[in-house]
Amino acid sequence: MMSSQDRSEIAFFDVETTIPARTGQKHAILEFGSILVCPRTLVELDNYSTLVKPSDVSLISLSSVRCNGISGKDVASAPTFAQIADRVFDILDGRIWAGHNINRFDCPRIREAFQEINRPAPEPKGTIDSLTLLTQKFGRRAGDMKMASLATYFGLGDQSHRSLDDVRMNLEVLKYCATVLFLESSLPDVLTANSWVSPNAITRSRGNRKASPEVTGSNNGTPSSSSLVKDHQVTPPQNNSFVDNHPILSLMTPGLGDCELNLAEPGSEPAPDPFNMSPLSNLVEGGCIRPDDTIMETSSESLNLSTANSSNTFRDCIDFLKPDEISVPSITVVLAPGFNGLHKLQILHKNSVFHVCCNHMKVRFGISTKFVDYAGRPRLSFVLDASPDLCQILDACDNLAQKRSLDSGSSSDWRPVVARKAGFVNSPTIRLHIPTVWDGNNARLSTEIYQKESSSTQRVVFSRYDIAELDALLAPGTFMDVYFSLDPYDYQQNAGIRLVAKKLVVHS
Repeated sequence: MMSSQDRSEIAFFDVETTIPARTGQKHAILEFGSILVCPRTLVELDNYSTLVKPSDVSLISLSSVRCNGISGKDVASAPTFAQIADRVFDILDGRIWAGHNINRFDCPRIREAFQEINRPAPEPKGTIDSLTLLTQKFGRRAGDMKMASLATYFGLGDQSHRSLDDVRMNLEVLKYCATVLFLESSLPDVLTANSWVSPNAITRSRGNRKASPEVTGSNNGTPSSSSLVKDHQVTPPQNNSFVDNHPILSLMTPGLGDCELNLAEPGSEPAPDPFNMSPLSNLVEGGCIRPDDTIMETSSESLNLSTANSSNTFRDCIDFLKPDEISVPSITVVLAPGFNGLHKLQILHKNSVFHVCCNHMKVRFGISTKFVDYAGRPRLSFVLDASPDLCQILDACDNLAQKRSLDSGSSSDWRPVVARKAGFVNSPTIRLHIPTVWDGNNARLSTEIYQKESSSTQRVVFSRYDIAELDALLAPGTFMDVYFSLDPYDYQQNAGIRLVAKKLVVHS
C-alpha cells in the first residue's frame, strides 16, 4: 500500500466473516479487502486483500460458506489476523473509512479483531457509511438498499460477497448515486418528475411518521444519535466548499466539538437532524415497535426502583391470546407494507395481528447484555422455559415465516425462535427482548413491568436506568405472566422471529 505518511486517501474496506452458529458466539474474520481512493479523482491508487485463518477453523459453518463461499480448506494456509494486523493498521489508521454498513458491522469486527490480539485498533478521521447515508440522500429507490440491490438497480452485476470485489462495487455504486443526485439537482423539475424520491424529498420519521424536510448538513443543535457514538467522533476535512461540492466527501459523517462541520447558512435556523431517533419513543409507546427499532438501546445511566399502583394504562386494544386460544391451522404469514415502501413479514391469527400471553412462565437465565447495538450499548433480553403448547405455536409460526421468507427471495440464515440445545431437548427455551428507548441523555424501558403480590399488583416504575436492578427483579427461577409480540426480522444474513416483551407481571 502507500506510505503510512500519506493519510489523504479514502480507505474503502470490507470484511467477510463467519456467521455465528449459536447465541453469544462472535464473528471471525475470514477475509479483509481494501482499496485506497483519491478523494479528488476517485481513482483507485492501491489495493490489498487476503484471506484470514481464524483461530478456530470449525467456526466456518455451512451458513458461512453459503454466504461468502469461503471454506475451511480455503483458509487453511492463510495468515492469521495477528500476522496481517500491521498491514491492516497501516491501511486504516488516520484515513477516511468508507464501506457499506461499516458502522454497524465492519468497524466493530475490526475493533474486535485487534482487541483479541491485545493491540490498539486503528482510528478513522472520518467515516462514509454508504448504507445509512445513501438511504437518507438517495431514498429507497433500490428497495432494501443492500449492496446487491444497489448493484442490480444500476446494472453493475451480481455481488460476489468477496472483500475486494465488494469494495470496488461499493465505490461504483457511490459514483452512480452521486451522479444521479447531481443531475437531478441540475434539472429538478425535469429529472425528478417521475422519480421515486426527489433530491429534496420529504422523508418520514420512524417515530412519529410526520413529514420533515431532508437535510444534507449537520447542525449546531442536539447531536445526532450516530454522532454520539464515541468511536465515530472523527475529524472531517476542513475545506467546506470542497466538501460541500464533492460527490463522495459530501456524504461523510462529520465529527463533534470544535471540528463539527456546519453547512447551514449564516444566521439560519439549525437544520433538523435526520439521525435524531428521539421521536422513536412515540412509536414504542404506541405499541408498534419493530425489530430494527430495538437497536436504539443504551445502558448509560443508573436507576432507582419504585412502585406505583397499577392502572388500566396497558394497551387494551392489543389482542393478547393465550396458547389454548390459538388455533395452529389459523396461523398465516403474509408480506405486509413496511417502512419506506418495503415489505416485511407479518404473523396473523384468523387474519388478524395477534400477540401472545403466557401465565406462570419461569425465568431460566436472567438479563443478558451480551447483545449490543451499533453503538456498543446493551440490548436487554432474558430466557424463559417454554411450555409444550407454546412451543407448538411458535414452531408453527417459525415454519410458516421461514417458508415465506424463502419464497420472497431471502437467502438469510434462519434462526429458530425456540431453542433446543443438545442434551436438553426436553427443556426448550425462548428469548424475550426488552426494548429500551434512548431519548437524549435518558434511557427508559418501553416494556411495562408489574409486581404481583397476594393481595395486589403494582406497576414498577424505573426512574433511572440500572441493569443490575432489573436483573434482580427478573432473577432465574422467578415466575411471571408474559405478554409479547412476534416480530419477524431479516438483517445481515440472519433472519427469524424476535419475541418482544410488551408487559411483564412478576410474581413475588
